[in-house]
Amino acid sequence: MAFRRTSTAVWRGNGPNGTGALTTMSGAFKDQPFSAKMRFESDDGRAGTNPEELVAAAHAGCYAMALSFGLTKAGHEPTELRAIATVTMDKLDAGWTITGIHLDVTGKVAGLDAAKFGEAAEAAKKGCPISRALASVPITLSAKLA
Repeated sequence: MAFRRTSTAVWRGNGPNGTGALTTMSGAFKDQPFSAKMRFESDDGRAGTNPEELVAAAHAGCYAMALSFGLTKAGHEPTELRAIATVTMDKLDAGWTITGIHLDVTGKVAGLDAAKFGEAAEAAKKGCPISRALASVPITLSAKLA
């Protein structure tokens, strides 16, 4: 049972000065602006989005959902999971490269101790489809109960 999701990027102009717009199939993004300036110079991210931010959002969302499914299956339904994915990109000899992703998750899960939460968090990190898709990138994890 395969399914597909699509997003569209339209780029106008040259690399350094051009601008783009991203639209998702769901409509969650419609003509969301992005550019080289937004990607490399706007530290606060308020000028628009960029591919790395979207990778981080996809990873945080997938990871939180995978952890919720794992905890629920083990009989520990979470009240809340807050996952933050931080994508690090560095300029290497080969060019700009995602060199690491750090997942930081805080959970509210009644009746579960920190060690068991850590085990579930690690299993979700390994099992989440986005983690598996990004397996060539080192992924680290910090997990704690609130």
